[in-house]
Amino acid sequence: MSLAVVHSRALAGMEAPPVTVEAHLANGLPSFTIVGLPEAEVKEAKDRVRAALQNARFEFPARRITINLAPADLPKESGRFDLPIALGILAASEQLPAQKLDGCEFAGELALTGELRAIRGALAMALSAARSHRAFILPEPNAREAALVEEAMIYPARSLLDVCAHLAGRALLERCTSRPALNGHHHPDMMEVKGQLHAKRALEIAAAGGHSLLMVGPPGTGKSMLAERLPGILPPMTRDEALAAAAVQSLGSSGFDIANWATRPFRAPHHTASAVALVGGGSHPRPGEISMALHGVLFLDELPEFERKVLEVLREPLESGRISVARAARQAEFPAEFQLVAAMNPCPCGYLGHANGRCRCTPDQVARYRRRISGPLLDRIDLHVEVPDVPQEDLTRSAQGEHSASVRARVAAAREHQLERQGQPNSVLTAREVDRHCAPDARGATVLKQAIARLGLSARGYHRVLKVARTIADLAGARSLAAAHVAEAIQYRRFDRAPQ
Repeated sequence: MSLAVVHSRALAGMEAPPVTVEAHLANGLPSFTIVGLPEAEVKEAKDRVRAALQNARFEFPARRITINLAPADLPKESGRFDLPIALGILAASEQLPAQKLDGCEFAGELALTGELRAIRGALAMALSAARSHRAFILPEPNAREAALVEEAMIYPARSLLDVCAHLAGRALLERCTSRPALNGHHHPDMMEVKGQLHAKRALEIAAAGGHSLLMVGPPGTGKSMLAERLPGILPPMTRDEALAAAAVQSLGSSGFDIANWATRPFRAPHHTASAVALVGGGSHPRPGEISMALHGVLFLDELPEFERKVLEVLREPLESGRISVARAARQAEFPAEFQLVAAMNPCPCGYLGHANGRCRCTPDQVARYRRRISGPLLDRIDLHVEVPDVPQEDLTRSAQGEHSASVRARVAAAREHQLERQGQPNSVLTAREVDRHCAPDARGATVLKQAIARLGLSARGYHRVLKVARTIADLAGARSLAAAHVAEAIQYRRFDRAPQ
């Protein structure tokens, strides 16, 4: 048989579309051609495959070899097609039984020795392979990651020879069924943060309702410490959340580390990050930081130091929970359900209002510094909290606060109330759902009307106050929104009209 067909997968955003690898051997001068819109990495497979076959003691056909990667209009990139190309050549040259190939999908990069190297996006491909009801054979380093998909049939292999022995029935590969438990990962403890009771309360509210948070304070007051402890007080991840987060991370350049399974992501890009680094992109779109933080925390320290156009790209995903990356030739959509936590200084030098009076910034300098954050972006951040200097008596005494486990129990209980009532966290309620679930009592409505007049809240700010008030009531176990809940929520919007 001079024609063989092997099944594989490409990557297109979060999807892994099927690719049919067709290998044809014809008479004529020896040549090796790959068609079907291959990128440079795929074109280089010719040399890797030839060396791998020869070093594995297979005969490399001295014929006219044509490899077609269908569909032809889908760009093919990376070395994951090495293994299916090699198997196609072996089947077409009758060194391997071609009938065994139909029930499997293959992906893997070949070393010159014939060993299999890890690939990117194994989890996304395993999800798609499971829907096709085919077994998925891939490199051993990717096996535990791909096996997180419970319904997938994952068979890890160390080398091309192992795959061929399995297909020939001489030494069957063992199915990988090892799956880690949903235990999560240890995060820094909230008790280690001294003082800052007001900021800790805001952090608990943010965790309970999935709200975004902006902390403003001088350097060294614990803003970064607080942000790092937010994942530790969030409710444990569900299996679906953990699988979605792992699938996105597997598409990144560093891949997914199985040790981080079911751990809330914490991403903290430097303020020199570009807009593409945040939202994703490239000729073959990859997820950015906002997607890598799926179901976790995105921490932007020194918020005004980010470029204005970089910060503005956060507007859409903060509202929709998704980001669409459009390029001239390709388009991809990535999930972006993350909690934004940002930190900034009150002025360029950082010491405005400091007890030691070190600040020498003029009012105009302070205004310019704060205007680096646009009003529309600030309006989308639910909680604004000041983080002042820690008093000396709190700093010198041993830590006496609550452990993260105690706070996490309250947060989980509040989140459970929300799921029972409306099926989602308070932060993502629509305007109609806010009217249904977040209506304050008479005194609360009066307090809210006064706040709208005094602070000049926008319609979005009004709804966000009600969502935060609903979360505060959930933490207190209250069914209705009282004036105290609304008043506490309003104090977290004061930065909307802070002195400029």
